[in-house]
Amino acid sequence: MAPSRLEVRTGQYPGKLTRDAFRARFMQRFHDPAYAVERAALDRLEQIAWDAYMDSRKAPITVKAGPGYADPDYDLSADWKAAHDALAHAAEAQRDPATPSRVLVIIGSARNDGTCPGEVSKSWRLARLAAHELEAAGIRHDTLDLSRTVSEYQYQIHPCKGCASTTMPLCHWPCSCYPHHSLGQVNDAMNDIYAQWVAAHGVILIAPTYWYQSPSPLKLMIDRLVCADGGNPDPTSTAGKDVMKAKRLEVDGWDYPKHLAGRAYGVVVHGDVAGIESQRRALSDWLDWKGLVAAGADAKLDRYIGYYQPYATSHADLDEDHAVQEEVRNVARAVAAAVPRLRSGELTPPDAGLRQPRPK
Repeated sequence: MAPSRLEVRTGQYPGKLTRDAFRARFMQRFHDPAYAVERAALDRLEQIAWDAYMDSRKAPITVKAGPGYADPDYDLSADWKAAHDALAHAAEAQRDPATPSRVLVIIGSARNDGTCPGEVSKSWRLARLAAHELEAAGIRHDTLDLSRTVSEYQYQIHPCKGCASTTMPLCHWPCSCYPHHSLGQVNDAMNDIYAQWVAAHGVILIAPTYWYQSPSPLKLMIDRLVCADGGNPDPTSTAGKDVMKAKRLEVDGWDYPKHLAGRAYGVVVHGDVAGIESQRRALSDWLDWKGLVAAGADAKLDRYIGYYQPYATSHADLDEDHAVQEEVRNVARAVAAAVPRLRSGELTPPDAGLRQPRPK
């Protein structure tokens, strides 16, 4: 390959903030007049934060990578190493045939009654139906309620930074872009979310349709799961974020490992006017691409609830729609039936083992 094909393109980043702009943004977190009594302390903290920002201290606490890494002497972020080790432990338990089957039920709505809407989401109600069926089938379930990102203090999913678009080995599994302490990009929820996905033998994703698409918290999670599809489990192989080293690693031959492949899935998408089919297809295609296995046609559901009725009566419409409630139960039943068969090897996708000519 010609060297020019591997050049690193730059010029978009506008540079660091001015001192005044940084201070204004830092102090905005302490806008409440109650903080005024600690103004001197805040000034000292702001100076420390400014120094960290100017020095780009992304990972101020590091540990040696140790055995098993391409460069055992590399200084890894302590945060990343802890997340990596937690995923390894979860993966070991997930693969153990003696462990109970687990299904992760994901609530993709941004609404709950602890914030501005003041009311629960229909997705949450449907998730409870699914959970009940899993319990009836003797399968443990964990719940991931993404509405927590709008109602819980500093529970965030930070945006994907697009490392994979530069080169796949630069996208680490789990994501190493966060926390970025010098930018204040902390309290990222994804390490715990990765662990929930890894521990699961199946996933049921339940989401409303916002403007023809997935709600913001769900899309943030989807983007941050890119590292599960081809991500690099060894940041020392790229010396952290050495772009050129990572590019060379990919063009020399990258196997794009699918870290979540082989799990069963079901999808429930609901809406009130338009867009449910396109979102359900997009979510199913995404899960298929990651190597998950659909639990049958009945496990992929899109339905309108209260079609063109007022938003104000949508919960009453769900109360009266016994058919959609039963269809959601069927999604859970299908996943509950698929999980043990996948684990035992009884259920094997017909295309398993085929070599993909386009692995990317």
